[in-house]
Amino acid sequence: MSSTEQASQKEYHVLIVDDNAQNLELLEVYLEDMDDVRTSSACDGLQALEVINTDKPDLILLDIMMPKMSGFELCKQIKTNPKTRDIIVIMVTALNETADIERATECGTDDYLTKPIDRKALIELVRSQIGARRNFNQ
Repeated sequence: MSSTEQASQKEYHVLIVDDNAQNLELLEVYLEDMDDVRTSSACDGLQALEVINTDKPDLILLDIMMPKMSGFELCKQIKTNPKTRDIIVIMVTALNETADIERATECGTDDYLTKPIDRKALIELVRSQIGARRNFNQ
């Protein structure tokens, strides 16, 4: 079976948005063993919007500090648009001050992970968010 055929059989699409190539690669590696998840990536908020409009993800792992459009701005756009507001957004960032977490919540994030990312915690959070969505939609 080709990798394209395998990707099309994956049930959930996770978009990883980060301006740091090493962070993108690390998160992709962390999620590659999840049988029902396929990943795509974007290096900034504008590129993420293009992906969202062409291949709507089920969940977005979103860095906050990026050029062109911050994760806060992107999350707010996603959550205020009726076509995209059901996308799960998990902010993944080095910012961990209370004010940053409050701002992320105000923008509509569904959850928050601080860097450095623990692989097990990431997978458990992605599984729980997808599981909650799956149960909600049934």
